[in-house]
Amino acid sequence: MDTYSLLREIADSWVLLAMFAYFIGAAIWAFLPSQSKAREDASMIPMRNDTAPAKTCSGLCATCACTNDTLALKGLHNG
Repeated sequence: MDTYSLLREIADSWVLLAMFAYFIGAAIWAFLPSQSKAREDASMIPMRNDTAPAKTCSGLCATCACTNDTLALKGLHNG
């Protein structure tokens, strides 16, 4: 038996079995209860740098457009 055939037989059987065992082990490790914090942290990556829009208007002045819009939505503004 030449070297190529021997290595091919090993790769077709034992290496395939080792890769499958590694895959199953990694999948089990990823879903262990102790990894829940890491999963939650990874799921929040897209929202990590999001900030709430800054409110520039307090809405307390009489001529404020924000106050007028809010009152109109509530049906309390006549103008």
